[in-house]
Amino acid sequence: MKQLSLSLDLSNSEPINKAWFQEILAILGVRQEPAWTDKFGKALRQRLIQQGYTPIKTLSLFSGGGGLDIAFHDAGFEIIQMVELEAKYVQTLQRNSQPGKWLEGSKPVCIDIRNYLPLSNFQVDFIIGGPPCQTFSAAGRRAAGVSGTNDARGTLFQEYVRILDVLQPKGFLFENVYGITGANAGAAWQEIQEAFRKVGYNIYFRILDAADYGVPQHRERLFIVGLKEGEYLFPYPTHGPDSLNQNLYYSAGEAVEGASISDVEVGLSGRYGHLLEQIPPGLNYSFYTKEMGYPHPIFSWRSKFSDFLYKADPTTPVRTIKAQGGQYTGPFSWENRRFSIAELKRLQTIPDDYEIIGNRQVIIEQIGNSVPPQLGRILALSILEQVMKCELPFFISYLPHNKKLNFRQRKRKLTEIYAQKAKSAIADLCYTGKILSLTRSHYEDKGKTIRFISPDFSWTKELTSESVKIYLSYDLNNSCWLITAGITENWTDEDQFFIEINPSYDYDDWVLETHSVKLCAKVLDLKIFTSLWKAFEEKLTEATGKADLVQLSGYYQYNPRISGIITFNPKLKVDPLWRVIQCVTRCIGTATQFSAIELADRWGVKSENVFSYLRSLRTIGYEVRNHKTNPQIPPGKYLIPYAFPTLNPKSVQLRKSL
Repeated sequence: MKQLSLSLDLSNSEPINKAWFQEILAILGVRQEPAWTDKFGKALRQRLIQQGYTPIKTLSLFSGGGGLDIAFHDAGFEIIQMVELEAKYVQTLQRNSQPGKWLEGSKPVCIDIRNYLPLSNFQVDFIIGGPPCQTFSAAGRRAAGVSGTNDARGTLFQEYVRILDVLQPKGFLFENVYGITGANAGAAWQEIQEAFRKVGYNIYFRILDAADYGVPQHRERLFIVGLKEGEYLFPYPTHGPDSLNQNLYYSAGEAVEGASISDVEVGLSGRYGHLLEQIPPGLNYSFYTKEMGYPHPIFSWRSKFSDFLYKADPTTPVRTIKAQGGQYTGPFSWENRRFSIAELKRLQTIPDDYEIIGNRQVIIEQIGNSVPPQLGRILALSILEQVMKCELPFFISYLPHNKKLNFRQRKRKLTEIYAQKAKSAIADLCYTGKILSLTRSHYEDKGKTIRFISPDFSWTKELTSESVKIYLSYDLNNSCWLITAGITENWTDEDQFFIEINPSYDYDDWVLETHSVKLCAKVLDLKIFTSLWKAFEEKLTEATGKADLVQLSGYYQYNPRISGIITFNPKLKVDPLWRVIQCVTRCIGTATQFSAIELADRWGVKSENVFSYLRSLRTIGYEVRNHKTNPQIPPGKYLIPYAFPTLNPKSVQLRKSL
């Protein structure tokens, strides 16, 4: 490829051409229509080949399903090796590296990066990739901070640096979630910057939103470009309010037009599937909260992740597609169904004819973990011009170093937009009589029954292996909900303990059509304690439609809406563990990170026994976190989020150990 005859003026604060991206499209013969990004990639590569370029030898690390590889391949880079640990992802790379495929000529290598040692004669001009980002993710922040470099996955950047040091290419591009900048109170970010500089690279970085670069998805990620010499400026956004000519976002509706939906069915099954239909496009589970104005709230504010029951809006880009999630993890289509694989590829700008190997979940992992190729293409072109000094057949406008992008400000304003959407939708539902009733389904308010509780805290009507039979009686009336449990049918004995549950303040938040709840135990038994809460949760869901006890109490970072008081039969001699349980039920030592000494002081026990009590609490269904279960919690600190047991078979914490 020709060398630039004129040097770039990287200090230029005023862009020369506001319609630069439209001119690129015109030169490539591409119209902005459904799947236009595929045509952009093909036309771009063909145009660069016609110019007689010399491909830039490039090494791809942490390649995943190949998002960055597609982008750089289309922009004139030769991906000579793609290093990836997961064999299931390497199958995708291998399939698409075959003759006639998108990454033809590339070479996938299935190996742990820690064991990757380039040969002495191995030479590359550029390195691309970003290590796994879970330790810096939003989920980590929500759990009480960010793991960052305290987690083994967070240190994989050091392997990236090691390879940089060995190969010494002209430059590199490093991608990760923007949470990396706040990990370990900023210490991890400083460590990462210093590591790159130590091996000889000046770094330039920005947080970019993929929607600003022609991707029908809002996806904020940190991009670092490192250079041995010279300077670098990031390209101006090609779409959205920050683009120079206010080019409209590529909307989700336009992106998926014509994509196959043969692999999905309309509707969403399961416990909460019926809730999706009423949610307005663009909103999530929070539509069913008091704060959004829903007359009969089902969920508490912030009690779920933001992608829980999130329904995409066809007129805007979707929110970030997640690599992993549960049954109710969005985005879901505005047609009240899951997106098809073909549609998800469009929303990530992965080419239609790029084959992703695996079952649905493995394919979604590869899509959700990848860098959207269209964003990657624009960055690759900017690197081709500035770093590799190649003359492009078109002009690119670059962001001055001090130019701020406004996608964060626009994101904050969305709260008002969502609130208005919810208000309008609720008004329509009220007018048509479609507001979900307070009573979701019929429930028996008086009688006896049997349930079974298992070691994984499943609560069922059928006997399962290792489950314990629990005998229950209900007397639910407007004055008090009385729920009694025992391990035998003989209930002539007096109660051994009971738990009184009351709203901690305003009855408007109580939602139960009764003044209080009383859980009575016929025997002093830990399984009975857990079973009483499970039985209460079951009746709560049947009577109100609320998902669980968390929705009644509220997310733990807010003041709890309910309080519980345990009273023991005066004839009993109660050991210290029960006294600890009594304290926790009253929210003593919960919802905040405490040390063993602080918990001992609050519970009136010896500090050396606290850890044993915490383990016992986990055995009866309490979620207890520490540094081992959640690395972002400081060593020596413990967190019990709620005053009642919350573990169930699907709980992530159930599979962790203190």
